[in-house]
Amino acid sequence: MLSIRLRRMGSAKRPFYRVVVADSRDWRDGRFLEVLGHYDPRQNPAAVKIDAERAQYWITKGAKASDTVRSLLKKQPAAAPAAQ
Repeated sequence: MLSIRLRRMGSAKRPFYRVVVADSRDWRDGRFLEVLGHYDPRQNPAAVKIDAERAQYWITKGAKASDTVRSLLKKQPAAAPAAQ
């Protein structure tokens, strides 16, 4: 089963996270299929940038978002419509 989850990056005591689509059986920082965005909890306010369109695509394909990623998707401001 696919999951949308956080992958820890950064050095010791200075974490930031990438939001990735990965097989749920792989390690937390192991193989992944696609990077959807990033999350930096150390900034004030926390920096969240996730491609909601791609996340929705993977959810329709059967991926399940982790609790943390689900809450980050809700917190992220709605994207402005594309200018033509």
